[in-house]
Amino acid sequence: MNLMPFLVYVLCFVTSLACLVLLLRAYFRTRNRMLLWSSVSFVFLALNNLLLVLDLVFLPNVDLKLPRLISSVAAAAVLLFGFLWETEY
Repeated sequence: MNLMPFLVYVLCFVTSLACLVLLLRAYFRTRNRMLLWSSVSFVFLALNNLLLVLDLVFLPNVDLKLPRLISSVAAAAVLLFGFLWETEY
């Protein structure tokens, strides 16, 4: 196993978790709903990064491409829904 890709994948996962935590903290402080939608989106992005680590490093014989794609589409859909829902006319 090559160490550099593993470190990059894990750092991406940790970064998305850190963004999730920071967005949730800001939401609980301000109760701005756009922060909530962004944090829910980062839940799916963190899941996507975790599945990437599992898929490419720990379970190379198992194809997790479909769950990874579903989680990334869910992240984008939640964020898009949040943008549309919170739009003021």
